[in-house]
Amino acid sequence: MSNDLAIFEGYQIRRLYDEKTETWWFSVVDIIRVLTQQPDFKTARKYWNKLKERLTKEGSQLVTTCHQLKMAAGDGKQRLTDVATAETQKWTPLFGPRNAEIKLGFRVCWN
Repeated sequence: MSNDLAIFEGYQIRRLYDEKTETWWFSVVDIIRVLTQQPDFKTARKYWNKLKERLTKEGSQLVTTCHQLKMAAGDGKQRLTDVATAETQKWTPLFGPRNAEIKLGFRVCWN
């Protein structure tokens, strides 16, 4: 797998490319940060943790389709991070009116 950063609306989105499956994997927290326009990583991480907790209680498939891969954290260490593919990102309607804009932007990121 190869690491790469995508930039969308000034935000860095961590992503990995799996050559075997020809699949891009994106950091869910980074995507949440863009969707909610959070100024810092910690707020986006807390938002995702709470959302994931609620979705789990509801029995949502979203949480089961997210995987964890090691990605570089802010301190430079490799840490397990929730990741999603372009297919998994069908859950972006949770964020309302920005959905179409975000999907268009992410098409640029995973090409």
